[in-house]
Amino acid sequence: MKKFTGSGVALVTPFKGSKINYPVLQNLLDFHLENETDFLVILGTTAETPTLTLSEKKEIISFVVNYVNKRIPIMVGTGSNDTKQTISFSRTAQRLGADALLIVTPYYNKPTQNGLLAHYKAVAKSINLPIMLYNVPSRTGVNLEVDTVKRLSKVKNIIGIKEASGNLEQVKSIIEQTPEYFIVLSGNDDQVYDVLSLGGHGVISVTANIIPLSTSLLIQNFRAGIDNKEAFLKFNKLHDMMFVESNPIPVKRALEHLGFEVGKPRLPLTKLGAKNNRMLLKVLRDYKLVDND
Repeated sequence: MKKFTGSGVALVTPFKGSKINYPVLQNLLDFHLENETDFLVILGTTAETPTLTLSEKKEIISFVVNYVNKRIPIMVGTGSNDTKQTISFSRTAQRLGADALLIVTPYYNKPTQNGLLAHYKAVAKSINLPIMLYNVPSRTGVNLEVDTVKRLSKVKNIIGIKEASGNLEQVKSIIEQTPEYFIVLSGNDDQVYDVLSLGGHGVISVTANIIPLSTSLLIQNFRAGIDNKEAFLKFNKLHDMMFVESNPIPVKRALEHLGFEVGKPRLPLTKLGAKNNRMLLKVLRDYKLVDND
């Protein structure tokens, strides 16, 4: 399952009014197919999944799977805070042609580590697809602890983890205590170099929505033995701007500046504030991603 290493892009969902903008979604898919993205992640946090209906989610999976047509792997976010619902939607994604699933820790109801263990085992037992765990305590209110990850790494179809805790000691321990084949991906763009240096395998990235080739090449070069920390650090201002307001507010505005009419986020998220938009434009110009007009 090493095809889920390198640069994975947490894809945005483009809107036109109240509808999903499928022509623009196709343009985004082409952008990543042409710029060496290793795999796509749809229906994650960046996709505004909480505000998508079930029918919209199914349509997006079908559209992306059919259009990409196995040219790169497709990972689908199917996690929720209800084990039965997670199993049901995971089976739907499997039926619609997903290559793997990204399953976030259950949010809001704050399960214990035993509850997390039981949750993931129940989902894994119910489907045949590879599963990537997703740990993002800042969003969910619960941390997937090292020992729990270690135990889950022994489940046949749990292939890795997107680690977005921000705790590099935790990342280091996960890498040391799980099998060599277990994939550890950074869930934070500004920690990709650190995670790779610890023995990790890549990133599921927000920033790669706008710089897919640069992100992919950084990781390719590192894995080829070119250890250039400065090459990673030079994008930190861009990473910071992607989180100046809640994700995906800034990255959607950045994509609009790049010419992709992805539309504004759905409520309760709002369009990027005017002050932050001016800052974003300056950073995009500094990186020569948009013209100085």
